[in-house]
Amino acid sequence: MKHLKRYPSPRRLLRHPRRKRSRRKRRLRFSPYAWAKLLYLRDAGPTEVGGFGIGSVEDPLCIQDVVLLPQTCSVISVLFEETAIADYFEDQVDRGLRPEQFARVWLHTHPGDCAEPSAVDVRTFARVFGHCDWAVMGIIARGGAVHAEFARSGKEPQLLPVELDWQQTFPASDHPAWQAEYDRCVTPEPTPAVDWLNQAHFHWPMP
Repeated sequence: MKHLKRYPSPRRLLRHPRRKRSRRKRRLRFSPYAWAKLLYLRDAGPTEVGGFGIGSVEDPLCIQDVVLLPQTCSVISVLFEETAIADYFEDQVDRGLRPEQFARVWLHTHPGDCAEPSAVDVRTFARVFGHCDWAVMGIIARGGAVHAEFARSGKEPQLLPVELDWQQTFPASDHPAWQAEYDRCVTPEPTPAVDWLNQAHFHWPMP
């Protein structure tokens, strides 16, 4: 018996084809300007330094600038000054930025070759950013290693790829201005505080 070829029914032909959902991979991107500045600040002194990434309006994970806060640093810790966070928030809001752009990407450096977060880094990230919708901890070591992780409230952090985005427009480097920011914000600590393991890296209110 000859097999008849089956054709789709008219109703099926009228259906709209299913669109494949494009799942864009989450990543932490730096403009060449922001990346160059972060490298400069990392190498400007022998200690850790900490600050925040300024994200674009379209994508808060696309970092366009890096901002230091007044801080006391050692080779193993960063302690922001008491009023530094409040002043930083006020300045960025006055610029017209949203908290997602300036308060969710915490960046700091390690003076050695390892970019893996320390126990203090992990505790600080969980305590300070644990109630945020999302947050990022990014670490860059002097030896060139990088580490970034993305966390949502109540969920375990996930590793985040780090990329340099050359497609963005970016201003020229400004070493004198970067050095002035470093000198203004960073106070090296001769020796680590005795109880540094029990100190918070910083205290601040999150919106």
